[in-house]
Order: sequence, then C-alpha cells, then structure tokens
Amino acid sequence: MPKDENHMTAINNAFGHIRKHQDKALEELKALCAIPSISTLSQHKPDIQIAAEWAANKLREVGLNNVEIMPTRGHPVVFAESTGSNTKPTILIYGHYDVQPIDPIDEWDSPPFEPTLKRDSLYARGVSDMKSQIVSMLSALDAVHQSNYRLPATIKIILEGEEEIGSPNLAKYIEQHKDLLQCDFSLNMDSGILHPDI
Repeated sequence: MPKDENHMTAINNAFGHIRKHQDKALEELKALCAIPSISTLSQHKPDIQIAAEWAANKLREVGLNNVEIMPTRGHPVVFAESTGSNTKPTILIYGHYDVQPIDPIDEWDSPPFEPTLKRDSLYARGVSDMKSQIVSMLSALDAVHQSNYRLPATIKIILEGEEEIGSPNLAKYIEQHKDLLQCDFSLNMDSGILHPDI
C-alpha cells in the first residue's frame, strides 16, 4: 500500500477509535471535572495534587512513556513526552488543570463539582476552561496510540496547576527545564472554541 494510503488508513482508524470511545471520554471528563482543583484556595492543595496525578496516569495510559509530576514553589507541573522516536518536529503542548473558585455558589443550577449533562452540554467548574481540552487531547493521543500509527513528530506536554492565579512559577520552571522543553513549536490548548464542529 502506498505511504499516503497507509497514512489515511491510520487517520481513519484513529477517528473511528475516537467515535467508538466517546462515552469513555465523557466519563473521563466527568471524573476530571469532579476534582475541585481550585488553585487560589489553600484548602484545595490536596485536590490539585489529585488532579496532577489523574493527568499523569492518563498520559501514561495513552502511550507517553516519560511522564513526571514536577514540583514548583507552588503547584506541580505535569510533564510528558513521547520518547524513543527522536522524530522532528517536536511539538510542545501547553495546558492547565486548575480551575477558578465556585463563587457565587447560589448562581449555579447544579453543584459545580458534580458534572451534570443537560441536553448536549456538560456543566461543571472547569469543563470549558480547560478540562475538556485536556480530555480531548488524551482521546486524540489514545486514538493514535491504539491505531499503532507513528506520529511524524515528537510530542511534549506540560500541564500546570497555576494558570488561574497568573502562572507565578511557570517562568522559573521553564527556565530551569529549557533543555527538556526544547521544541520546534508549541500549541496552547487553552483557547476559545470557534464552533462546536471545529
């Protein structure tokens, strides 16, 4: 089979895997959104650690083999990398697993850390900023991994736990790990959604 056909077959297999496992992705999103990883409140520091561990475990499950929860002076950064291929380009994907506080609580129609599905939308603190993006990335990586497709790139991921408080320790983390984080370009998953189909 020509190389382009192999490529398209692998991509179609990956999309098929994603469609087949949508319910699993939704359950994983609910599980992540149930963790009250509020970075601004000190009483939620254990929840921040739980969210970091959840992300690290999922990154391992989807085939990344250099996964580490790395401490900072504040909340940890989860780092992951697809190693062994040394394939260029290297893509660094950024995201965060912390969320805003829930106040004012009386404006919520459902408990903020009990994800609630209403029609086609899931309601929970952090679902759109940015836990759904994390689960989408995990689903895509899992689909590629399960299809045995070898990405023509090396993937590195950093998920921080302080974006909602202005990332006070991220610059120092980057400075301390410049060699580890070297890449050809980066992708920021913490961005707007243009349209539900895009």
